[in-house]
Amino acid sequence: MRAVVQRVLGAQVTVDGATVGAIEGPGLLVYLGVTHDDAAADVAWMARKIWDLRLLREERSASDVAAPVLVVSQFTLYGDARKGRRPTWQAAAPGPVSEPLYDAVCASLRALGAHVETGAFGADMQVVSVNDGPITLVLDSPR
Repeated sequence: MRAVVQRVLGAQVTVDGATVGAIEGPGLLVYLGVTHDDAAADVAWMARKIWDLRLLREERSASDVAAPVLVVSQFTLYGDARKGRRPTWQAAAPGPVSEPLYDAVCASLRALGAHVETGAFGADMQVVSVNDGPITLVLDSPR
C-alpha cells in the first residue's frame, strides 16, 4: 500500500463540478494506492501511520490536534514509467481488490478518531488544495 501525504490548509475534491469531499483548516490530504498483495495488516499499519505521523506544525500529528483527513484513491501511485513514454499500471490492484482496502483504510482512520472525508472511488476527480509548507511524504507499508 502506498500513500502520498500532504500537510494542507484546506482541500476539496469535486466530480462533475459537485463537491464530494472537503476539509478546511490544517489537515492532511492523502492519495492512497493499493497493490495486488496488500492485506488487512497493511490497512491497519497505514491508517495508524497517517493518523500518528508528526507532519503538522510544531511537530504535531493529526491525532494530537484532531486535524481532518481527506483520502483520495490514486491507482497511479503504482504507475511505472521507467520504460518508453507510456506508463504501465500493472502494479496497481484492480478496483474490486483496491476499493475494499481503500474503504477499510478510511474506516480504520475513523475508528482511530479521525474526521475523514473522501473522494469518489474510480471517478474522474478534480482535487484542489493549499499545501502547507510544503510538506509531502511518500509512505509505503512494510512488506
